[in-house]
Amino acid sequence: MLRATELAGPRGSATGGVTAHCAESLEASREAPISGPSSHLHQVWEPHEGMAEAPPSYCFVAFPPCSKDGLVVFGKNSARPRDEVQEVVYFAAATHDPGSKVECTYIEIEQVPKTHAVALSRPSWLWGAEMGANEHGVCIANEAVVTREPASESEALLGMDLVRLGLERGSTAKEALDVIVALLEEHGQGGNYYEDASSCHAFQSAFLIVDRNEAWVLETSGKYWAAEKITEGVKCICNQLSLTTKIDAEHPELRDYVRSQGWWNGDSDFNFSEVFSLAADHLACCSGRESLEKQSGDVSAQTMIDVLRDKDSGVCVDSESFLTTASIVSVLPQDPSFPCVHYFTGTPDPSRSVFKPFIFVDDVKLVPKVQSPSFGDDDPAKKIPRFQEKPDRRHELYKAHEWARSLLESDQEKGQKLMSIMLDLEKQGLEAMEDILTRTEILDPAEVVDLFYDCVDTELKFFK
Repeated sequence: MLRATELAGPRGSATGGVTAHCAESLEASREAPISGPSSHLHQVWEPHEGMAEAPPSYCFVAFPPCSKDGLVVFGKNSARPRDEVQEVVYFAAATHDPGSKVECTYIEIEQVPKTHAVALSRPSWLWGAEMGANEHGVCIANEAVVTREPASESEALLGMDLVRLGLERGSTAKEALDVIVALLEEHGQGGNYYEDASSCHAFQSAFLIVDRNEAWVLETSGKYWAAEKITEGVKCICNQLSLTTKIDAEHPELRDYVRSQGWWNGDSDFNFSEVFSLAADHLACCSGRESLEKQSGDVSAQTMIDVLRDKDSGVCVDSESFLTTASIVSVLPQDPSFPCVHYFTGTPDPSRSVFKPFIFVDDVKLVPKVQSPSFGDDDPAKKIPRFQEKPDRRHELYKAHEWARSLLESDQEKGQKLMSIMLDLEKQGLEAMEDILTRTEILDPAEVVDLFYDCVDTELKFFK
């Protein structure tokens, strides 16, 4: 039988008090021991016949005064094929030799002299990421979108590769945007978005790029792009284009190109979504934004988590084709003396997952239990032809979560009891992080170096 002392983090750590209370809840639940390790899809338009359907992911950012306490709050649900595993990985800052290369998902490109530390949530078969953050408080999430410009099936950079490259190379949101559009120009985007040998699912890309002071919505079609700067209010992006006439940066040849295609006559206002979208209802996709706007002045990490868990609105996807396979919420204080806090699930369906905090400090403890097995050069994703086999990519936390999900479906009483314990764990973590963001003394890095590791370890102990 587990005791509270076994579940608590190191003495004086940010997780010590978080897990002790939950351990008491676990003890109480032993009276009814737990043994062993519905669906709303919000799609505004149907893809044209023969076109790939973009997964319905959602990204949000809220700025003061909509968010509370001078915090910028960022969140994303990553909707992907139902059986795909996402892992949470950390890469430390690094220096690289002149002339060195970096192998992305499909192509090799030139490496830069220095890359920033990053924490990423990514489909475990690829190099890039669906979403993540870096040590400078930059967060990026991407969306697959379909435009009137057919996406290239030729292997180039994926939108997910550009997420990671932007985080590794940009110390502000604007720097990350500049990195992404420069790489688009040089290498292009294309290739299969899914681990699927039977069909190539190719998409264009949109990005939400956020730091402590501003956000950029970047939408692309091939090498062409436009971007809008956001500094206040609430913004949502999804799997449809959203930029209209407010464009703060763009590809220098964008307007000449669309005029040459006959998509814009040059006389009317240039509206990016109207020019590039396949349907007129491209602005109606952002479920969840209303919920955040109703909380104006009080949007917090908990508010964002609640929005990401909402299945009725379609933000939390659980359909025949797609599932929200991982989620992230980040809290970025506008005061640079406070640390940014990033909450990762590492498991599918945020309504049944725990958001666990991560803070960038030196010598962060790695968490193998949320990392998928590595197959090296034998990985079917790296061999040509690709994806001829589908290896078991489940990590330890994913497997434990699978068991918990089956329990929720097979024994409602025990499942709800377990879920209540897990949400209590999450609540204690949120309160501990709120304390860190409101205290006057400077954070001791030793207090949080094991933070994410301890939270994952505790979650696994509850499952067992």
